[in-house]
Amino acid sequence: MKGGARPHPLVPWAMWGLGASFYCYAFFQRVAPAVMVGEMMREFAVGAAIAGMLSGLYFYSYAAMQIPIGLLLDRFGPRRMLAGFAVLSAVGSALFAMAPGLGPAYAGRALVGLGAAVTWVGTLKLASLWFPPRHFALVTGLTLAMGMAGAVGGQAPLAAAVTAYGWRGTMWGAAVVAAAMAVVLWLFVRDGVPSERQEDSRGSFGAGLILALRTPQIIILALYSFTMAGPMLSVAGLWGVPYLMQVHGLDRTDAAFTTSAMLVAWGISSPLTGWFSDRMGRRRPALVVAAIGGLVFGWAAFYLPGVPLPVRQVLLCCMGAMGGAFVLSFATAREHAPIAAGGAVLGVVNTFCMASGAIFQPLIGWLLDLNWEGGMVDGGRVYSAAAYGTAFTALLACQGSALLLALASRETFCRRHE
Repeated sequence: MKGGARPHPLVPWAMWGLGASFYCYAFFQRVAPAVMVGEMMREFAVGAAIAGMLSGLYFYSYAAMQIPIGLLLDRFGPRRMLAGFAVLSAVGSALFAMAPGLGPAYAGRALVGLGAAVTWVGTLKLASLWFPPRHFALVTGLTLAMGMAGAVGGQAPLAAAVTAYGWRGTMWGAAVVAAAMAVVLWLFVRDGVPSERQEDSRGSFGAGLILALRTPQIIILALYSFTMAGPMLSVAGLWGVPYLMQVHGLDRTDAAFTTSAMLVAWGISSPLTGWFSDRMGRRRPALVVAAIGGLVFGWAAFYLPGVPLPVRQVLLCCMGAMGGAFVLSFATAREHAPIAAGGAVLGVVNTFCMASGAIFQPLIGWLLDLNWEGGMVDGGRVYSAAAYGTAFTALLACQGSALLLALASRETFCRRHE
């Protein structure tokens, strides 16, 4: 590839695939507490609010690092960043697995989130180095689909592993996987030969960040990402499994299968939404329709009386499919900014997106504790249908806000700002 020679057509896909595999692992870790929340609440003798905080710490450290990650990627390149942060994920997972109490568990979970912080932006950085810009929307959707594969692994398969080996043994396994991934990323990822139209923001990231924060449309789209991702990260990422078990009587594996199906729908709809938007040459209609759909399906799944359980599960999957439109906020926000500000825009939007999990997972837990009626099973709190109904009103408010933000967005006609 010296002298400007083009790489083999499969090389860009291989480089992207390595980064996307780490993102797949990161999403597995993101949703893993959903099938372990009962065991963690019993072992640490805590309620839903603390369990939500324990899970949400991943999002706090992840979201806090998104803008700095852009700077670090420009300075050190994806290879060193991805491999180094995989080591942090391995250490954090091991610390979480052997935590004797809440303090070390908090530290381990936060470190897992810190290690995962590079995965989304790092993979998209690899895409910008190895692919021409016209493929960015497709690769973004495919990257999220890889994340959903990890999320599915963090549901029903993880539930079976927890049943067989316990949550601590399972997390030790996750630590080993992250360590092996660090070695593979270091040995095989290359920062690559930039494409002829590579987006290089080195030296202008600070100016791009200021521009992103001062552009109302970018903030609107970042908030849209926040409001569309929040319900999915809260339901499929943590509270969906205990809700289905405690309110609808499913066992853990079947409940995890349902949340896995939500995530599959989310992952499939993301590239399809991007493709459909590209074919229309418009962004705003897709943003609006997805927000309406999320609100309607969410209300029907949680509050429509007399719905048979299989139909309710289908409604939850439809809610997940609507959530996939959040990836359009990344492409649309980039189209509202000059090329040089692209990295900053990605960092800002992803910060808002991840903040939704950090806020809504503990918020749902706090609302559950507030409405707890005193029920206990095997030393763990059990919440009534009424408690879940009250807690999930926060998610409907979130999706209603997404609709208002979509209506406030301005059409870009899929063209970049000049």
